[in-house]
Amino acid sequence: MTGRELTCEEVIEQLFDYLDREVDSQRRADIERHLARCRDCFSRAEFERRLRAKVEESVSVRAPQRLHRRVKDLLDRFDADETNSTS
Repeated sequence: MTGRELTCEEVIEQLFDYLDREVDSQRRADIERHLARCRDCFSRAEFERRLRAKVEESVSVRAPQRLHRRVKDLLDRFDADETNSTS
């Protein structure tokens, strides 16, 4: 089953989640299909990928995995609170 065609706005809104591999496999496929046909969005995605790679190369000290998990948990709770407050 194939997904629907995404607009450029939708792709750009979800680009960071896509690059962070935080989208499901169907959404990933939808975004990749869009990037294959849209030069502007593809260029933006490539720019972000290369920028992230350069930043990662320049970092000499990495945060411990425990800190990554703690920050992710806090962000997840924040997202849940935001969702509940808008319902």
